[in-house]
Order: sequence, then structure tokens, then C-alpha cells
Amino acid sequence: MRVFLETFGCQANERDSETILGLLQTLGYEACSGPEEADLIILNTCSIREKAEQKVFSRLGTFRALKEDKPWLIIGLCGCMAQEAEMAGLIRRRCPYVDFILGTQRLHTLPLMLQNIRSGLGFQSDTEETGEIVESLPSLRAYPFKALVNITYGCNNFCTYCIVPYVRGRERSRKLEDILKESREKAAEGALELMYLGQNVNAFGKTTGESFPELLHRAQDIPGLERIRYMTSHPRDFKEDLMEAIAACPKVSRHVHLPVQSGSSRILKRMNRGYSREDYLELAEKIRSKVPEAVLTTDIIVGFPGETDEDFADTLSLVEKVGYDSAFTFMYSPRKGTPAAAMENQVPLREKKARLQELMGAQARAAAGLHEKLRGKTLRVLAESWSQGILSGRADGNQLVHCPGGREQVGTFLDVTVTDPQTWMLKGEQK
Repeated sequence: MRVFLETFGCQANERDSETILGLLQTLGYEACSGPEEADLIILNTCSIREKAEQKVFSRLGTFRALKEDKPWLIIGLCGCMAQEAEMAGLIRRRCPYVDFILGTQRLHTLPLMLQNIRSGLGFQSDTEETGEIVESLPSLRAYPFKALVNITYGCNNFCTYCIVPYVRGRERSRKLEDILKESREKAAEGALELMYLGQNVNAFGKTTGESFPELLHRAQDIPGLERIRYMTSHPRDFKEDLMEAIAACPKVSRHVHLPVQSGSSRILKRMNRGYSREDYLELAEKIRSKVPEAVLTTDIIVGFPGETDEDFADTLSLVEKVGYDSAFTFMYSPRKGTPAAAMENQVPLREKKARLQELMGAQARAAAGLHEKLRGKTLRVLAESWSQGILSGRADGNQLVHCPGGREQVGTFLDVTVTDPQTWMLKGEQK
């Protein structure tokens, strides 16, 4: 039996896909490269923006003919879209050839669901929000030398533009010892780098009486592990004990992804972000004072409802003040069911596009300036891929680095001296 799994969205979805493939492997499935070869097709979906959902429905439409040619083909939908209210009914109306919908908290029920479908029980749907954390599920990783490890699930922040708390559920933490057990196992299997995942990793331990700094200190001592990354930090919960942990733990990456979303205090309040422009700038300065080699990246939304030219100017000036190595920049997209979608003074699309272009230009100038300062510097890079004599990987600050090398060096750390810093990447030579 063969499965084609397509993943949309963030690292949390990538980690869920590893679990899905691990479960299917225990059932005898092998992954294939295209839907035409598959006996089972699964889309692991994202619903953070309406465009992402439209892309999924378009993709599902291409599977209709395959189902007609192969009636035994099973097609399923997982991920955040599956968790949306009324999605099962919508799928049944628009895509009646889809066989199952599986929610974000119910991945472990996939084997039983497939058994029910093969037994002729018809369409299956399981999107129950139990808040349960199921440990020790199998996984199949894309890279043997790095691994994704969940530490929290869900979110309690309820930013007014975001649908995540509604589709991923309330915030809950795994137990520290369970995370360390999995981390040791991944390292023993050959993972040199771990990425700890959560909608807000800084909130880890609030439901278990533990803390994220404690986790970093403990993970620092895992044999074989060489680098620890994490994603994502909420500025409101980034405290001094975390800065001190990063500074004290050499294995912890100096890359700090710190989503600001807007540089305007007025817009931040409308977004329900829980901090002001001044708070954020003070935090960025404090991080750099505690961890001088810190590399900051961010997320920014333009065109949030009510955003004026003055608000946008505040965002541009914040980008210049902080100096981000890179930024994920987006036009605001209304999501049904979120407070922001019903707000007045929605910004016209043309204005949002113009602001996005101006922001991207400002960020490009900032990145180019920061990268030029790395000329002649030697960075430690984990080589992740090889093509035509060129290795590509990530430095400790998460910068993308290219250098000449051999295919056999993929999955190893290299010392690379930067010779040609560019806006979105660094080119160099092995030392």
C-alpha cells in the first residue's frame, strides 16, 4: 500500500505529518511521490489564512478523477481546516469523494478510522477536542540529523486576527520528562539538532508547574545533541530567566523569532497582543544586552483593520530600530469567526499591497546591512542539502548559507567563512 501525504502550513503541521507517516508505516504503508501512485491520499492542512483554505479545496478538486478511476482510493483531510466548525458538512457538500476528516487532537485514531472505511462504514469524522496529549506515537522524520519536538499544544492568547486557538484548542504543555525522553531518543537516533515547537514556547510549563528555561538547561546536557532551536516566542512572555538560559546554554541557538505583528501601540491593542511598541523595543534591547550575538526575526501584518498611514509609519520605524535579519510579512486577511473580521475600517486591498511592498523594501535594506557585517566572519552551519556541488544549510542565527562541498557532508556541521553576503542568503567557503 502506498500513501501520498501533502503538508500545508507551519512546523506544527510538519510534525503532525511525521506522526501520520509513522502511524501509517506501522500499517504497512510506504510513502510515494505523487497522488497518481497512491492508495491513500492525505492533505494535512492549514487554515491561518483564507487563501490557504482555497488552495486545499483546489487541490482536493484534482483528486476527483483519481477517485473515479480507482474507487478503492481513500482520501482524507487532517490539520487545522479539519478542526473548523462545520468543515465536515462543507467537505461533504463540496467534495463528497473525501472519505474522512481527522482533527488535530485525534491523530492516534487514524488506524481505526482507516479500518472502518475499509469495512464499508462510510465517511468518517473525528474532530473531538479532548485536551488529551497522547505520548509515544511513532514518527517518520524527513531528515535523520534534525528533529521536531512538540512541547506545547494550542494557544490561549486569542489575538483578534488569529484562528489558531479555535482550531488547535487551549494551551497545554507536555510533561518535562516526556519531552526530555523524546529528545534523548531523537539524539540517540542521530539527530544533531532539535526544534522545540509550540504556538508560544515561552508559556511551556504553565499547566505542569515547569518552565521553558528549565527545559533548555536540561536539554543542554543530552549526549550527541549539538543545537537546540525553538519556535515561536510570544513577546509578552519572554522573560529574563529565558534570556539568561539562552546565554548560559551554548547549544541553544541565538536565533530569536519574536513576532511583533505591528509597530503601532494602537494597532497592537486592537490585535490583543498584550504589549506596546515601547514594551517590544525594550524587550529587543534587553535580549541583545543579555545575548549580544542574538539574531532577531519577526512576523508583521500590514493593513490590519483601522491601520492608518501613521500606524504603518510606526511599523517601518520599528523595523529600522530593531534590525531584523528576516521577517515574514503578510497582508491582513480576514478569518471568519475572529473578532478582527467584524471590525470596521477594513483597509482597501490596494493600500495593503502598497504597504506590503514598502515594508518588504525596508526589511530587505535592513537584512542586507546586517549580512554585510558578516563578511569575513566564520559561521557554524548544519549542512541540510546538496545540489551540483553546493551545500546549503542554516547557521546558528538561522541564516541560509551556501558553500561548495561534497554530498557526503550533508548532515554534518561545517565552519563556513562568509565571502559574499547577500540580502536573503550568505555565500561562503569552508574553513
